Amino acid sequence: MTVFNKATIIGVGLIGGSLALAAREKGLFNHIIGIGRTPDNIRKAKELGVIDDYTVDLTQGVKDADLVIIATPVGTIVSLIEKMLPYLKKGAIITDVGSVKEEITNRVDDFHLSTVNFVGGHPIAGTENSGVEAAFPDLFKGKKCCLTPSKQTNPSALKKIKDLWTAVGSEVILMESAVHDRTLGAVSHLPHFIAFSLVNFLNDIDQSKERIFDFSAGGLKDITRIAASHPVMWKDIALMNKTQIVDIIEKYQKELNSFKKLIKKEDSNGLFQKVQKARNIQRNIIGKT
Repeated sequence: MTVFNKATIIGVGLIGGSLALAAREKGLFNHIIGIGRTPDNIRKAKELGVIDDYTVDLTQGVKDADLVIIATPVGTIVSLIEKMLPYLKKGAIITDVGSVKEEITNRVDDFHLSTVNFVGGHPIAGTENSGVEAAFPDLFKGKKCCLTPSKQTNPSALKKIKDLWTAVGSEVILMESAVHDRTLGAVSHLPHFIAFSLVNFLNDIDQSKERIFDFSAGGLKDITRIAASHPVMWKDIALMNKTQIVDIIEKYQKELNSFKKLIKKEDSNGLFQKVQKARNIQRNIIGKT
């Protein structure tokens, strides 16, 4: 089991904080430094015992680090890597937890790293809550974590990051970055934008004084829970995975339109077949994952 003497986490929120707690619990990090944008926010992480020390200075925070974990919105990841490169010690490993991988991987490969290593990562875990207060060490247990090595990825660094995620309870999957973005665009990004649009739509059509949300049952809460996700994070995801998300939304709109046509035609058998198909998929595939 690889133990990193000094690990630096940039962005100690739900994911970064949970990884710090899980690694501390497993004895994987000897000393944890947190980097944040403002002292007040990052100080909270130390008060909660998530990190050992903190700074708002990137160059000081990554100095002498064996491992740097970037847990910030995806739009900031590449620029952070570029800024820290001159201050990293030889052999340091950089990894991230961003849910878009192809653009990040390609842009970091363009740096042609020689003395440090980068391993792209994405733990498929989370809640609708954000911030270090929401962090807990069991977040990654039984969850998948995608690693997206490129031809430039150092095999030894890849193994160390794989061992890290395995140790905190994740099932590690190696994927090409483009395949990752297509897959997550469908099963993660699309559902979030459906939830955002549904909540906004229902709010905007409520012209009565009877408060439409007062009549919602558990089903609406279940499918819109993720609409409480952080807007900065999802704005960046949408723009960075734009091509995949737009294509998937257009395909989804065709599926929704097929329901509309069946309803307009009063096609009872067609509606039954489509709902039955979805029911079987949910029960036999999605519900068992």
